[in-house]
Amino acid sequence: MSLALATNAGVRPTAELVAKYDGRAPRYTSYPPATQFSARIDAQTYGLWLHDLPVEQAVSLYVHIPFCARLCWYCGCNTRAVNRHEPVGDYVRLLLDEIALLGAALPGRLSVGAIHFGGGTPNMLSTGEVDAIFDRLGQVFALTADVDVAVEMDPAVLTRDWVRAAAGRGMNRASLGVQNLTPEVQAAVNRRDTFEHIADCVAWLREARVGSINIDLMYGLPHQTTANTLSTLEQLLPLRPERLALFGYAHVPWMKSHQQLIDEAALPDSRARLDQSETAAERLAAEGYVRIGLDHFALPDDPMAKAQAAGTLRRNFQGYTTDSAVTLLGMGASAIGCLPQGFVQNAAHELTWRAAVKEGRLPIARGVAVDAEDRFRAEIIERLMCDFHVDLAAVCARHGRAFSDLAEDVSRLAPFIADGLAQVRGARVEVLPAGHLLVRSIAAVFDAYFSAGSQRHAKAI
Repeated sequence: MSLALATNAGVRPTAELVAKYDGRAPRYTSYPPATQFSARIDAQTYGLWLHDLPVEQAVSLYVHIPFCARLCWYCGCNTRAVNRHEPVGDYVRLLLDEIALLGAALPGRLSVGAIHFGGGTPNMLSTGEVDAIFDRLGQVFALTADVDVAVEMDPAVLTRDWVRAAAGRGMNRASLGVQNLTPEVQAAVNRRDTFEHIADCVAWLREARVGSINIDLMYGLPHQTTANTLSTLEQLLPLRPERLALFGYAHVPWMKSHQQLIDEAALPDSRARLDQSETAAERLAAEGYVRIGLDHFALPDDPMAKAQAAGTLRRNFQGYTTDSAVTLLGMGASAIGCLPQGFVQNAAHELTWRAAVKEGRLPIARGVAVDAEDRFRAEIIERLMCDFHVDLAAVCARHGRAFSDLAEDVSRLAPFIADGLAQVRGARVEVLPAGHLLVRSIAAVFDAYFSAGSQRHAKAI
């Protein structure tokens, strides 16, 4: 049986195993994880890294828009709600300045193969602001003819005219945040969306020839049940999005104060979260969707499904991706970038970001340099997160390492092996179907920075 078919078939871990292994673990959207970022990496370091980028190698771009028309109480993103447009306009003017600063630090006019707009709510930008951003990007970078342009959207403020304008600037992928359509669940997290409006949004995107539509869903929200999770799916499946994502709500009120507005007594427990997640996954598999990694689903002919089958799926701060670029340059408050030398993050506090740009400085607040050991372990962890298996001997050979260097790490897999969640055959480590939902905990075995008692990460399920 192929890995894709095995993944779709789905074998749930027992509630006892979930209780045993559902500790806190990094999401592994980077390695080292963001918890290792520090102020030792600053704007000066970033400038040197940018200057050393190879001119002939295409890069990808991430643009962060930290504004929303409403603040969803479950949100873990860097954003704030605004009820007038002036702060957005002011932000965009500084964003254009940051792009110019970035261009001045680069060794030349690099080509760009992919642009991702995240937030927040990028579709809060006016169409004129969208044009201004693309015009500035086009001045600093050489956008390829087939540049992939993805935009995250809040359906509540999406309009047909906005879709047309963004598609006119190359948007070919769109992600709609839906989460759950049950009124009780929505009320508990400060949302009000109807299926009818979601269907309109999808129709506008199809009309504008946006070729790939993703719908974001969640499990583990207050008052969420398996029944209303399935009810939401049954409404959405006729829209036939190319991709869906099913994320577990991470309740971290000590990090995101607005999550204190959520009634903790209404949150489902680990057993209920597991049932919501796996029942939804089984329903999507029955509709022909391929399960991608930990929490994504795609139609079989989608590039993401093909990348998984080919072993070329990647993972970054936007989740699972087909983007193979070595360098990702982030722009906007809190944006994270990835370069051959390491990771950088802009100031998360918007006022700090604004002050730096106004002073003509790259607004870097923190980051981490990577060394040979980090790159070695990063490949192991990424392959486990993307493929659920890894050939350790092959990774060791690529990095000039001996397989014996990993003996202690492999030994820490013993409990997972004993519980039927993983297996080791020679140098090949495989996460078995029952362990897929716990892959973050399994990958943590190879994380040199991981501390099992850390409270700095979300629960694994």
